[in-house]
Amino acid sequence: MSGGVPTRFTSVRRVLRGPRPENVPLLVGRACALVGLLDIAAGVFPRFRHSRMHAVAEVLPGAFGPFAAALSLSAGVLLLLLAHGLKRRKRRAWRAAVALLPLGAVAQFTYRHSLAGVLISLALLAPLLRHRDQFAALPDPRSRWRALANFVLMGAGSLALGLLVVNAHPHRMVGDPSLADRLTHVLYGLFGVEGPVDYRGNTSWTVAFSLGALGLLTAITTVYLAFRPEHPAARLTEDDEVKLRALLAKHGGRDSLGHFALRRDKAVVFSPSGKAAVTYRVVSGVMLASGDPIGDVEAWPGAIERFMDEARAHSWTPAVMGCSETGGEVWTRETGLDALELGDEAVVDVADFSLAGRAMRNVRQMVKRIERAGYETRVRRVADLGATELDRIRRAADDWRGTDTERGFSMALGRIGDGADQDCLIATAHKQDAEPGEYGDLKAILHFVPWGTDGVSLDLMRRDRAADPGMNELLIVAALQAAPKFGIERVSLNFAMFRAALARGEKIGAGPVLRAWRGLLVFLSRWFQIESLYKFNAKFRPRWEPRFVVYRASADLPRIGFAAMQAEGFVTLGLPLPRFLRRRTPVRRPCAHGVTEREARAA
Repeated sequence: MSGGVPTRFTSVRRVLRGPRPENVPLLVGRACALVGLLDIAAGVFPRFRHSRMHAVAEVLPGAFGPFAAALSLSAGVLLLLLAHGLKRRKRRAWRAAVALLPLGAVAQFTYRHSLAGVLISLALLAPLLRHRDQFAALPDPRSRWRALANFVLMGAGSLALGLLVVNAHPHRMVGDPSLADRLTHVLYGLFGVEGPVDYRGNTSWTVAFSLGALGLLTAITTVYLAFRPEHPAARLTEDDEVKLRALLAKHGGRDSLGHFALRRDKAVVFSPSGKAAVTYRVVSGVMLASGDPIGDVEAWPGAIERFMDEARAHSWTPAVMGCSETGGEVWTRETGLDALELGDEAVVDVADFSLAGRAMRNVRQMVKRIERAGYETRVRRVADLGATELDRIRRAADDWRGTDTERGFSMALGRIGDGADQDCLIATAHKQDAEPGEYGDLKAILHFVPWGTDGVSLDLMRRDRAADPGMNELLIVAALQAAPKFGIERVSLNFAMFRAALARGEKIGAGPVLRAWRGLLVFLSRWFQIESLYKFNAKFRPRWEPRFVVYRASADLPRIGFAAMQAEGFVTLGLPLPRFLRRRTPVRRPCAHGVTEREARAA
């Protein structure tokens, strides 16, 4: 028998069997979203209720009872909220849908005696019950700040929908109320109070019930999120940090990003043997790891397996940002994921660095010019700084940040001068003859974290905006020249995204596709430091180490990229909190001989 015949019969059998079980959550989620949109349209637009589409929508869950507009809006919003959770296989979304759909079926039969409405509700309910094992994902880590976010987002959405409801009846509106009056009517209506806008006939009741339903939904979801049991967001516990530091002490020289795993806004999973770990943060449903796993390479597969198990348990999208070539090979081999080159890390070998030669002329001239202007540099370990000076450096770095959001995730520690980070290196620039400011003669700061015992990785660069340009070049050169005194043989600078495309695209003979890709990157550099970071790193004649992103499917790349931009602080969702309301990570100050307060109390 030819190979085509079984394939044809197999295809027929697949059609008869229906969708594969693993595709059921996606299909049910889409169906719920479609039903939700139709219900919202039925509640908002009066003309929709007389259209052919509404003849179908009337038998869908939610369009029942004497207050159909309000109930349609409520059911539509709930189904839209549930649709996202069902697509992600969330158990709680499944429970809510299993409870909502039978109620819809009962209401359809009781109020409208609609057999079609009952059948549609049951048609959505049947695959949920049959494939209930597909909806086993655990809830995401959460805190009660979600209640505030829900109130803001749901309130804004209710306000927008409310304006549509108010403006959807222009021929029944009494007079011509102003936009302020209509907005006031919406705000009053969300709280169940009659507003200044009047309608003829029963339209006032329809609008009032619709606005009241939106306000009630906002209140109920906010109260639920505020009073449900709190599951804290990702935080690195002290015990986890102790274990990670022990692994870094043995294997920290393998990856320049290893020390950044000690960020305290990350979570961690360890291998069964405890000899390896993967740190991560969950952002918008993406389980985002950075760099290579920490610890013994032989134990990496165990930590990676735990990472993937956690992603499956919560239905998160697994991804790794900035792993090395070795790390990418292990990740792809153990998980079946794919890897894509993301960019290159600039690493300077101290023994090979020199300001001499034509290639370093621009850097040499800039450094000499700044030194003639009266600047001097100091390079020291954190342990060698006094408490007063360290506090001044910390406050200056925070004040000079330039943005309200702390940026960095894969190559940022997120703190300076912590009692547990005594081996970090700080390079500072000073100008003695300048008029003393709030931070004395301090003008610029570079902070490096350990990379094993013989290397450091650049963490942050901050400078006074009033200082002369070239502070970063001055301090990098100072750090490289002082490195042998600290036993440092290699220094990792910034990470340059798409470095290879930028470098090859500007060369003679580059093809049209490569030139177009480079042109797009240069255009995006107006908002993101792509080209400027590459050119800045290239000044110091580094060797380039490729870094990769590991992902499950090409369709996930946009979502992973957006989550990475959120984690790095380039994209923020919601309104930032005022500084005095932000939760600050407590600083573990050293008591004596580098011992932290907690260790001293335990002793």
